[in-house]
Amino acid sequence: MQRLTNTAELKVLRDNLLQAQDPHRPIVRVCRGPGCLAVGADKVSQAFQSAIQSQNLEVKVQPLVKDTGCHGFCSQGPLVNLAPANLCYVRVKPEDVEEIVQTTLVKGAVVERLLYSDNGTRYKSAADIPFYRMQQKIILQNIGVIDPLDIHDAIMAGAYHSLAKALIEMSPDDVIRTVEISGLRGRGGGGFPTGYKWKRTVENARENPGPVYIIANGEEGDPGAFMDRAIMEGDPHAVIEGMAIGAYAMGVNQGFLYVRHEYPIAIRHLAAAIAQARALGLLGKNILGAGFDFDLQINRGAGAYVCGEETAIIASLEGRVGEPVTRPPYPSQQGLWGRPTVINNVETWANVPHIIDHGAQWYADLGAPRSTGTKIFSLVGKVKNTGLVEVPMGISLGALVEEIGGGVPGQGRFKAVQTGGPSGGIIPYELKEEFTDYHFHPPDVKPADKMELSVDFDSMAQTGSIMGGGGMIVMDDHDCVVDLARYFLRFLEEESCGKCLPCRLGLKGMLEFLNNFSQGKGAPADIDALESLGKALVDGSLCGLGRTAPNPVLTSIRYFRDEYLAHIVDHHCPAGVCRDLITYRIDPEICNGCTLCAQTCPQVCITGANQQLHTIDQDACIRCGACMDVCPVDAVVVD
Repeated sequence: MQRLTNTAELKVLRDNLLQAQDPHRPIVRVCRGPGCLAVGADKVSQAFQSAIQSQNLEVKVQPLVKDTGCHGFCSQGPLVNLAPANLCYVRVKPEDVEEIVQTTLVKGAVVERLLYSDNGTRYKSAADIPFYRMQQKIILQNIGVIDPLDIHDAIMAGAYHSLAKALIEMSPDDVIRTVEISGLRGRGGGGFPTGYKWKRTVENARENPGPVYIIANGEEGDPGAFMDRAIMEGDPHAVIEGMAIGAYAMGVNQGFLYVRHEYPIAIRHLAAAIAQARALGLLGKNILGAGFDFDLQINRGAGAYVCGEETAIIASLEGRVGEPVTRPPYPSQQGLWGRPTVINNVETWANVPHIIDHGAQWYADLGAPRSTGTKIFSLVGKVKNTGLVEVPMGISLGALVEEIGGGVPGQGRFKAVQTGGPSGGIIPYELKEEFTDYHFHPPDVKPADKMELSVDFDSMAQTGSIMGGGGMIVMDDHDCVVDLARYFLRFLEEESCGKCLPCRLGLKGMLEFLNNFSQGKGAPADIDALESLGKALVDGSLCGLGRTAPNPVLTSIRYFRDEYLAHIVDHHCPAGVCRDLITYRIDPEICNGCTLCAQTCPQVCITGANQQLHTIDQDACIRCGACMDVCPVDAVVVD
């Protein structure tokens, strides 16, 4: 690659690359995000390459090894998009590829059976599918389109245009002011105003001259969350460009990408992108001839959830144990190696190029008044359309789950949603009257009978939950809030560094309460004691992990106290989940004697001959639910 020496050369390169493109040339984009890879996307990609080569077709297949990042619609993978036909094929198997090549690439026809279908309607274009139609893709707009391993592909899509604009048209203070006016808040969970953080860091550096550092937090440890992973894997140049712009604004020469070790593809793509950016002169010395020096280094996290906390990241980067420290001083005052440091998560950095490109007011007009822009969520759990979504801040919870997500599948009822990862809250969809004041409604809209929670920083905080990184787990009436709160608390107890006493002992004590409740033990007064203990953790813990860890428990008690009482007083789990409070039996009027349950039972405690009634030995049954899962006639009943 020839090094670019000024911004004009970057523009010429982009123009030349675009002019060299044949708009009529077919392109096959195979999603190789984690969800699609798990169901065979790599074999689909290989099948396309082999089929096209054997036909000697004039077709450019992207990728050769990995084409695009996550397309988002994970429940329908492997996904294949074809341009310029603008077709979206879902659940593609390697054996489907020959038909796609012959029918679509050769004849220009559509393979109808591979189109997404919902309620009798088939959708040819991804843009028409309800899952995509209600989204507003800004950060994700290039993911699923560009090859993340090809910087030229990224440049054609607009990469580094905003960096060039900042270097030639804006002063560092102009950049900070633009980010501040935009209202961008940190997407990692805390929601702290990004522009203000940058401004305070610069002021601290002026009072104490010396190096300033920036860090991208890619330690995404929330169960069910994969927003930052998708960005790093699918559009690594967006993160690099955002950090370069921030570095220019704050006078930074060295930045760090702190990425969890469990993201090998993200690390590989970031490393390739950094190397390509250096080769083109977009990182390193005298970037684009502007006299600005900036470079990046990747550091791998060792899998500690607590290292998502900014002071723990700093400790880890310095080679110390990744544990939080007391604040103040804040990292903007004394961070990495005692110098002012800015830490933003990956999604926050990826917002910056768009703000510089389109302007502060454009961004401020997106979303809600105090929660501007868009937010990426990983929508998982008991929802029809699981995957990665990007929506404007302020969208209603109902629209997000029921319209984009397609609602709860089967006969289940949308019971609640857990937002913000393991430290988030469990929020009911249908709120009781006494909770209506905790929910946001635009001034000109009267509250509906079914409360619609605005998904933004302030509304989430008022419910007792948090926005977090964007994890969103949907629950139906077969999910037990006591069991779910226990699951998340157990995860946080294991991930706690144990440095401070409230977190070290408090989480253990809270878990003991929940373990007892799940077994039908305890008294109603114990619920109040558990609540009091949780509030003590909020007030006394050293870092964000301990202060937010009680959220699932406190919110579940607040909104689902009756379910806790059912466990304690009635010795009954309404959802049929807690093993010590349920029994499995076989309905004699339904059982057809197929023997599948007996064949599956790990305890061999189901007896019965072929085509005769089966019974369960309750003394031997471990209540694993395997028999219920395989019964073809739903004869296994939970009591």
